[in-house]
Amino acid sequence: MRAHAENSPIPLLNIARFDAGDSERDAFLAQLRAAAHEVGFFYLAGHGAEPDLMRDLMLVARRFFALPDADKLAIEMVNSPHFRGYNRIAQEHTRGQRDWREQIDIGAERPALPRHRESPAWARLQGPNQWPAALPELRTVVTRWQTAAIQVLERLLRAFALALGQAGDALEPLYRDEPHQLIKLIRYPGRDATAGDQGVGAHKDADLITLLLQDGQGGLQVESRRGWIEVPPHDGTFVVNIGELLELASDGYLRATMHRVVTPPAGVERISAAFFLGARLDATVPLLRLPAALAAHARGPERDPNNPLFREVGQNYLKGRLRSHPDVAQRHYGDLVEVVAPAESFSGNV
Repeated sequence: MRAHAENSPIPLLNIARFDAGDSERDAFLAQLRAAAHEVGFFYLAGHGAEPDLMRDLMLVARRFFALPDADKLAIEMVNSPHFRGYNRIAQEHTRGQRDWREQIDIGAERPALPRHRESPAWARLQGPNQWPAALPELRTVVTRWQTAAIQVLERLLRAFALALGQAGDALEPLYRDEPHQLIKLIRYPGRDATAGDQGVGAHKDADLITLLLQDGQGGLQVESRRGWIEVPPHDGTFVVNIGELLELASDGYLRATMHRVVTPPAGVERISAAFFLGARLDATVPLLRLPAALAAHARGPERDPNNPLFREVGQNYLKGRLRSHPDVAQRHYGDLVEVVAPAESFSGNV
């Protein structure tokens, strides 16, 4: 990985300060609040995740993408109503355009919910993963990563609640019991066979908060007032960004920021591992009552006719999945796709 540039507009925060005494905690919370309000992205150090685990995750991801196509296509996502499994290059869509990447999507390992006439459409999102028979160690490493990532993000969500003037457990009802979660292992091939540069198009994440591990290849960009800015890899850190559900809960004080990934140059690839921590699918996002000093700067959730935000968590998440994966939508959600999935498509992954 490359070192973080000292003049980068992306803040670098050390979460170890959160447990280092009152003055250090207060300073960290002020820094966290400013980073999430002004940029929506930051680097996170001091997180406690084992370096060996981060290395193992990237290695097993590379081994998965190096498997023969037949092994990967045996767990193709189109076979899963839960949007789990492998996607070929250019199979996922963002804003109606194909993304130049391949990936595997993995969620919490839970049984499918029983379906009946009164079942909400989002209930189909819960279910088992598809694991590659040719690489059994993928499940072992990803499960370890899942546990570590949740520990980091739950600490951060407690810090966010305090930074917004709430009790530390104010957000816990959203994620305490079986929250929706998603891991994406992603490979961006070089620009050898595509004329464009869309690794993944501009989008916001539909979750509460996202944790990203990058390899040494750049490409992640964040939209700012001065245009698109780079988020280069930084040794020993994760990239963290705000999702739509936190934007809703904070009345727009915390803003989910548009971001994208530019395709690497020809002959180069980029590997990343993203963990998206959402809320329970049956939850409704509350509107937190912010202190007056913060409420004065709350902008309200962004209103985009092409990407409506719903406080009903399951509905908000399903919206994005249907638009990003039209093949899965057609096969497993034919009763909904014409209503919920217009031509404009939004993804949620880096």
